[in-house]
Amino acid sequence: MITPNVSFEFFPPKTLDASFRLWETAQLLAPLKPSFTSVTYGAGGTTRKLTHEAVGAIHKNYGLNVAAHLTCVEATKAETMEIVDAYAEVGVSEIVALRGDPPQGAKGFTPHPEGFASSVELIEALAEDGRFTIRAGAYPEPHPDAADPMADVRWLKRKVEAGATSAITQFFFEADTFFRFRDACEKEGITAKIIPGILPIQSWKGAKKFAQSCGTSIPAWVEEAFEAALRDDREQLLATAICTELCDKLIEGGVEDLHFYTLNRPGLTRDVCHALGVMPDTVLENVA
Repeated sequence: MITPNVSFEFFPPKTLDASFRLWETAQLLAPLKPSFTSVTYGAGGTTRKLTHEAVGAIHKNYGLNVAAHLTCVEATKAETMEIVDAYAEVGVSEIVALRGDPPQGAKGFTPHPEGFASSVELIEALAEDGRFTIRAGAYPEPHPDAADPMADVRWLKRKVEAGATSAITQFFFEADTFFRFRDACEKEGITAKIIPGILPIQSWKGAKKFAQSCGTSIPAWVEEAFEAALRDDREQLLATAICTELCDKLIEGGVEDLHFYTLNRPGLTRDVCHALGVMPDTVLENVA
């Protein structure tokens, strides 16, 4: 089996304890030599400053290639491009350009009157700026705001035409979900790399809630398996097995890159990577 390229998503800490967890996560996963790591924004851009600080620290302290998240939410174009300049100053060369989730309590996304109206507009501005590799988001199952099942494919094509060179998908539970989306994108003429987003299930209750909020369908067999595992206290064992099997199927289907949503809890992600043959660089491990 081919050993995949891996990348990891972190989120910025809001408390001292969360900071320690982030640094532990970065330290434990850095030896796996990820092709890049990404750092998220909170909903509504609420962690914008924290994201910038985390991006700089991870890049400086661990030497990792950091793809910083950037959204259109509640910021003018000038404010957004100031953030872009700040990223460049700390050595960031990649950006994950997203529309972003609306602020908590809002019914939907409303563009700032002086801001970017969509991820496509943001990508166009970043492409014109010319300093960054641009990654976009992709949705293998319909986004809650999608008008029809093909809307996300057409929208991804617009993002690529605007300047995105790759896309990272929302998580999903079955490999066929990704393959159907990949095939639809190929038929639409999308040639950019599409990287599947993988969610190691740290907590079934949390994963289920996350899936329901973002439109990810939950297969009956997954729900039944976790309900049984919870009764038998085998949740982590099942989570490792399901995640590893999903990744195996993706690799068998020609996938070369996997992006893990770590939730700043590295153990399960590390175990799955090891099972896939992604092993630590001993020099980095000793330094850490």
